[in-house]
Amino acid sequence: MTKKTAKKTVITTNKGKKVVTPTVSKTSGKKSQVVGNNAPMLFNKTNFMYMAIGAGLILLGMIMMLGGKQPDPNEWDPSITYSARITILAPLLILSGLVVNIFAIFKK
Repeated sequence: MTKKTAKKTVITTNKGKKVVTPTVSKTSGKKSQVVGNNAPMLFNKTNFMYMAIGAGLILLGMIMMLGGKQPDPNEWDPSITYSARITILAPLLILSGLVVNIFAIFKK
């Protein structure tokens, strides 16, 4: 429920008396929009499909970033830690997932 409040304006007359008259707000006549069963959905099925694809790409990129464990704890092999899969491919998958999610949000 909305509560109507009247704004008051002060009018000065010729004799110096101040008269206060209530005025009605321009927005008080409008009904507030109630979200219910008849409200349209903001996203439709294709938006959610694109969001799921984007989330899947992000998850796949995170999984591909795992690894880098050395087979021998006494020796360090930089080709395992700094492989192209971990440093190039996985971040590109994560960024592409973010781009797909942004596209899904802005798609009408």
